[in-house]
Amino acid sequence: MRGQFSSSYVAFINPREKEYKERSEMMESKTTIREQIRTNIGKRKNRTDQVMPKVFLMMASISVITTLGIISTLVFDAAKFFSEVSLVEFFSTELAPLAKDPKFGILPLINGTILSSLIAMMVAIPVGMAAAMYMSEFATAKVRKIVKPIMEILAGIPTIVYGFFAYSFVTPLLMKLIPTLEAKNVLSPGIVMGIMIIPMVASLSEDAMSAVPNALREGAYGLGSTKFEVTTKVVVPSAISGIMASFVLGISRAIGETMIVAIASGSSKNFTFDITQSMQTMTGYIVEFTSGDAGSGTTGYYSLYAVGLLLFIFTFVMNLIARAISKKFREEY
Repeated sequence: MRGQFSSSYVAFINPREKEYKERSEMMESKTTIREQIRTNIGKRKNRTDQVMPKVFLMMASISVITTLGIISTLVFDAAKFFSEVSLVEFFSTELAPLAKDPKFGILPLINGTILSSLIAMMVAIPVGMAAAMYMSEFATAKVRKIVKPIMEILAGIPTIVYGFFAYSFVTPLLMKLIPTLEAKNVLSPGIVMGIMIIPMVASLSEDAMSAVPNALREGAYGLGSTKFEVTTKVVVPSAISGIMASFVLGISRAIGETMIVAIASGSSKNFTFDITQSMQTMTGYIVEFTSGDAGSGTTGYYSLYAVGLLLFIFTFVMNLIARAISKKFREEY
């Protein structure tokens, strides 16, 4: 009996010992694998892991260094301009940089820039929003795949082509409707700029609306809302941060546009609010003077940098506004 008990006890203990031994071997194997991984990482650390972070940092620093270089150039040369022209004269309505007694008032250029940008957004916002709402809420997936790429082709057309389109097609067409419209005016390039900006507004707004969870739509449908009511009262308010950001970025794009206004808006430096007349924008002024009208080192030459600095501030402020709006009205689901 005692021998039988001892053998059964050993048979009972041995599987436990075997299991324990297997676990110990497995832990030793895992430890060995971990040590091997650490050894391999340590071998490569002196090569790829040390070099590539520096390469990535250098690539990321290119945009920062370029921006600092642009700002320093604008500030340095604009300071030379303001050393000869006071801020009071700069923010006046008289602009005659090539006259015998030159005047460097910036208000006519600001006026032309703001008017052309407002006209552009009056075209881009309603059309772009309508296109975004259709693609997001009404169009089928098949139609969306066809319409969206075709619409975004507008963003790939060179701006100089838009300029000639505004001057040779849109302006003659508008002159038949508005007899007092001049051959060079701010209305025609403003409309064409709006057409150019439509893809930006529509695409960004559509992306923002598509990101709204379907649960919100289904809840509104469950309450008996129509598709139009869901779109205007649920989807658009929920995506308002992205939509507003697209508007502000569109305005920034209009403010910085050059070739359309340079070709179709003219170079009149009069301070007026009549959109049927010729006006000059800040970018148009820069194009005019960089063509060789102002000698290097003159006050007129340095006025280019003053206008460029003001244009940079305009677009920088618009981008800050876009970020602030997006952060304030952002919805997290």
